[in-house]
Amino acid sequence: MASSGKKPGRPGAVRRTSRGPAVGSGGQGRQALEGKKPTPKAEDRPYHPAGKAKAAKERYAAAGGKAKAAPERRTNEPKIAGRGGPAARNGSARGAVSGASRGGPQEPARPQRRPLSRGEESEVVTGRNSVVEALRAKIPATALYIATRIEYDERVKELLQLATSRQIPILEVMRPELDRLAGFDSVHQGVALKVPPYEYAHPDDLYDQIVARKEVPLLVALDGITDPRNLGAIIRSTAAFGGQGVIVPARRSVSLTASAWKTSAGAAARTPVAMAPNLTQSLKSLKAKGAFVIGLDGGGDMALPDLELARGPIVIVVGSEGKGLSRLVTETCDAIVSIPISAATESLNAGIAASVTLYEISRTRAQK
Repeated sequence: MASSGKKPGRPGAVRRTSRGPAVGSGGQGRQALEGKKPTPKAEDRPYHPAGKAKAAKERYAAAGGKAKAAPERRTNEPKIAGRGGPAARNGSARGAVSGASRGGPQEPARPQRRPLSRGEESEVVTGRNSVVEALRAKIPATALYIATRIEYDERVKELLQLATSRQIPILEVMRPELDRLAGFDSVHQGVALKVPPYEYAHPDDLYDQIVARKEVPLLVALDGITDPRNLGAIIRSTAAFGGQGVIVPARRSVSLTASAWKTSAGAAARTPVAMAPNLTQSLKSLKAKGAFVIGLDGGGDMALPDLELARGPIVIVVGSEGKGLSRLVTETCDAIVSIPISAATESLNAGIAASVTLYEISRTRAQK
C-alpha cells in the first residue's frame, strides 16, 4: 500500500513548532505600573519601632511628663525580666484620708475594703538557721515550737532570746507532734516557727494613701513572678529607692511567704504589699487616677535613659525572666521600656531589672 506522505496524528491537528505571541494584560495592570505615594517616615508607621516610640512619647507628654526622642534600639539588646509590712502599719485599706481632714470639702464615705488574703493557712519555718534568720528579720510569728530534750546550742539559745524579746509564745512539744506540724519530709532540727498569712492592701487604697500624704506615687507591679526571693529582693529595692509599695496579682504569682520576708532583710516590715484581684484592671484603674504605667522588656519602644521619669506617678510592671510580660498587661502599659545591657549578657532577672529601674527613677527625681 502506497504511503500518502502525511504524518500520523489526529486529523486536522496543527503542530506548532514555536510559542506564539505573548498575550497582553489589555491595560488592566496599568495602575500597578504607576508611581506610588512617598513612603511614610518610620515614626509615622504605627508598627515600626520608631512609630511605637513616638506614640509612647506622646502618651507620656499627655500624662504630664517629658520624654526625649528615643534613638533606634540596638539589635543586640536581649529580652529582660520584667511584692514592706502589712497595710495596717502604714494605715490600713480602711484608713484613707478624707477631704475634710485635708482641709477641703468633705467627700462621701468610700466603701471599706477588707484586707485581702489568699485564704492560705499559716506557714511554718523549720530548721535552726532558718528560724534564727526569720526572727532576726522580724518576720511576724505567732508561736515558736521547741522539741523536748533538744540540745541547746548557740542557735537555739539565740532564737529563744529573740522570741522572748518579741513576746512570741514558746511551746515545748514532743517530736512526733513537731514532725506532724512541720511535715514528715521536713528536717526541722527540733525547732519550728509558725508564721500567720499576710493581709494585703488593695492597690487603689494604697495609691490613695500615698496621694493623701502628698507624695508622688512610685509602685512596682509583678506579672507572673513565682520566686519568693525575687519578691523579697524587689521589696528591698523598692524601700531603698523611695518606692511606696509593691503590687502582686491574686493568681499565678508569688505571695509574701517567710522566704520573701527573709530576702527583704526587714524591708517588708515598712513597705506595703497590695494584692490585685485582676492585674490588668488594677493597672487601668491606676492609670485613671493619673499614674503612668511602664513595662520592662528588652524589646521596648524606649530605652530607660531616654525617658524622664521624675514627674508624675509611676507604676513599674516587671514580668518573669522566662515569659516576660503577658499580652494583656503589655497592651495596658503606656510605654514599654528596655534596659540597655551588654550583648554578652542574655538577660536580667526580675529583681535586678526592677532595681535598675528604681535607681534610675530615684536618681532622676533627685536632680529635680
